[in-house]
Amino acid sequence: MNNWAWNPWLTQTFWTGLGQTLLMVSVTLLIGGALGLALGLTLYGTRPGGLIANRGLYGVLSVVVNIIRPIPFVIFITAMIPVTLVVMGAYIGTVPAIFPMTIVCTVATSRLVEQSLIATDPSIVEAGRAMGASRAHILFRILVPEALAPLILGYTFLFVGVLDLSAMAGAVSGGGLGQFAISYGYAKFNTLVTLVAVVTMIILVQLVQLLGNYLARLILKRR
Repeated sequence: MNNWAWNPWLTQTFWTGLGQTLLMVSVTLLIGGALGLALGLTLYGTRPGGLIANRGLYGVLSVVVNIIRPIPFVIFITAMIPVTLVVMGAYIGTVPAIFPMTIVCTVATSRLVEQSLIATDPSIVEAGRAMGASRAHILFRILVPEALAPLILGYTFLFVGVLDLSAMAGAVSGGGLGQFAISYGYAKFNTLVTLVAVVTMIILVQLVQLLGNYLARLILKRR
């Protein structure tokens, strides 16, 4: 039977879970976002017809990304336990959960970056080449700034995905709001606990979405 019980201990547990979620999400986005940007630039540059076309390297990287991306995270984080244990020294807890989350974030970001760059006007690349710009200059000084607004919106969407990963990490003792909702809401039939966790995550998403939209509009206005 559902209940709506709440007590000071749950309040403390909620704030602990929120802190763990913010830690997982922020570190994952920071590291995975940076690595994904580098991987995405490499995928874009080495794709057939790209600035530094390399069919072999592109094929290998693309296959690796395509293998990891479709795996449900609950299965992936479980399959990665032996590797996580070696790298992190543990596989249960908030900090160890960041490792598999970062891997998934990296591959997701790489495709996001690659598609954002592909969507840019090809004439921009041709104009850069006509001016004698180097491939690195075209990539980092022309293409990336041109795709900055879509990239910001993409990273905003990525935040939602990483927040979802943090919630699923809670299902395997990763901590955070996910574990809070599962352990003290679902397992104890406490509707209020589940509702508080859900509303908190909705608020986080809305705040980040508003920030992302604002930054994207700001960049577009400056063009």
